[in-house]
Amino acid sequence: MKKTKLLFHKIKHWEYWPYQIVYLPVYFQYLYYAVKAKSFFFFNASNPSIKNGGFFMESKKEIYDLIPQEYYPKTFLFKVNTPFKEIREILKKNELKYPLIGKPDIGLRGTAVKKINSEIELLDYSTRANFDFLIQGLIPFHNEIGLFYVRLPNEEKGIITGIVQKEFMIINGDGKKTIKEHLEKDPRYLFQIEALEKEYKEKLNTVLNAEESINLVPYGNHCRGTKFIDASHQITPKLVDRFNLICEKIEGFHFGRMDIMFNTYEELENGENFKIVEINGAISEPTHIYDPQHSLLYGWKELTRHFKYMYEISIHNKKKGAKYLTFKEGVKEFKKHHEYYDTILKF
Repeated sequence: MKKTKLLFHKIKHWEYWPYQIVYLPVYFQYLYYAVKAKSFFFFNASNPSIKNGGFFMESKKEIYDLIPQEYYPKTFLFKVNTPFKEIREILKKNELKYPLIGKPDIGLRGTAVKKINSEIELLDYSTRANFDFLIQGLIPFHNEIGLFYVRLPNEEKGIITGIVQKEFMIINGDGKKTIKEHLEKDPRYLFQIEALEKEYKEKLNTVLNAEESINLVPYGNHCRGTKFIDASHQITPKLVDRFNLICEKIEGFHFGRMDIMFNTYEELENGENFKIVEINGAISEPTHIYDPQHSLLYGWKELTRHFKYMYEISIHNKKKGAKYLTFKEGVKEFKKHHEYYDTILKF
């Protein structure tokens, strides 16, 4: 019965549809632009300082290194099979305390991102990780947005094209129902039951008191149950000015979504009490489209609008000396991407 209910929920809500359908008009748009640019890999020039423009196989650590340190949390890269003693010593030396966040250096829609609460969990994560990974300090702010920033290379200032507010999977207790029973009331959370049972095990059978709450997935990823709400009405001239100042300091960044944790919008406008969780480049989605209030037609309109921005930026950067991948290089990178995809899903 639950499976049937979830199937109908998926059919009624396009945010859960396969990306092959959601991106249908973009495929035709891409082919048109590829012909005009005379390259299947023109997107590589959208962000010249980021590998492949940030479309695939880009290192999060290399992107962090482009950002001024004060804008992101302490972050350390560990190669696969790094001895645990070395990991522990580096984190201790740099005064990182639990809880921490572990994530793959080359990300894949939130796969293998995990909150690490203890040394035992850190040992487990580092042992299981069959990929290079980052350990990052937990950001203390409770609000998270995805802010999409675009700046044409021939223009001094950029624009914010959309903001998505992220509503985490927070369960508020009532002293009666278990965490799992609360989850089963919401189809969005019900999709995540299997993954949550694997992570939390018997803890899902806990009954929370009326004053208790728990954030089961403390990072804003749609694939992990986070609800996306369009907050583009929060875009103000002051906020745009602030992010123009920030992005001026990030070399070669013209197109992408910045995931940001912050305290209040007012403080964010003033450049206070916020951290950049990460920056996504050419592969970025304008994720405000996944607000359940939006139609598929709206989603298509926004996707094609942003893809046009990426094409125009790539063309401008090509004229300024940025290079496209050759067809042979692009195919090689795609093969690497698919091999990595198979690897990380085994985590």
